[in-house]
Amino acid sequence: MLSFIIPAHNEEAYLNKTISAIHQTIGISENYEILVVDDASTDNTKAVGEAAGAVVISVNNRKIAATRNCGAKAAKGDIFFFIDADTCINQACLKESLEAIKSGAVGGGCHFNYDTKLPFWANVLYRMGLFFGRIFKLVGGCCIFVTREAFEKIGGFPEEFYAAEDVAFSSKLSKVGAFIIPKARVTTSARKIWTMKPGQTIWLLLKLVFRGPNAFRSKNGLDLWYGKRPDDPIYHQLPKE
Repeated sequence: MLSFIIPAHNEEAYLNKTISAIHQTIGISENYEILVVDDASTDNTKAVGEAAGAVVISVNNRKIAATRNCGAKAAKGDIFFFIDADTCINQACLKESLEAIKSGAVGGGCHFNYDTKLPFWANVLYRMGLFFGRIFKLVGGCCIFVTREAFEKIGGFPEEFYAAEDVAFSSKLSKVGAFIIPKARVTTSARKIWTMKPGQTIWLLLKLVFRGPNAFRSKNGLDLWYGKRPDDPIYHQLPKE
């Protein structure tokens, strides 16, 4: 059984599309479940998740690693897919991921395409991230897959970090078995790029490069994730279903 785990905080705008993409990708070929872990949302995230056919688990962590782990504890599957609430998986990603598991990999993750055009500076950083991510076997949290056995072996996502827990998780996972990055990519929202100034983005990346996930042991400087969410300048420009 496949368990798709979606951590979500105030994601009513994107969640239905994310869940629909999972349903469309799976079809009737696999036994699966979709778990939305609603972390202290104040909007209609729970209602949207339930209406789209997901099981919604309510938590009050306000820490992404802990929220991911809560989903894993409730999951029934033997393979976990952690999908961000603004990310759409596709058949190519699913197929390559499952083939990697069947070939003996303990897990991996998909790189991503953005759903809109990026500013020049962001596109440069994005291309660099894809290049070095594949070299060092690191992926973001948009789409991470892992066997239940390997997940439990490494203790899940490290909850001491408020961000970059996906990087720490990828690093730990690659030490216990083959970690695969499929060629196919998921599609994720560029909203964070358009709500951050270049300096903010570069500063966060430099902290990650030079200090690793240890740079994110507190919420300081992480208002984009834990403060008041900025207005999304691109959501209303996207084609709707």
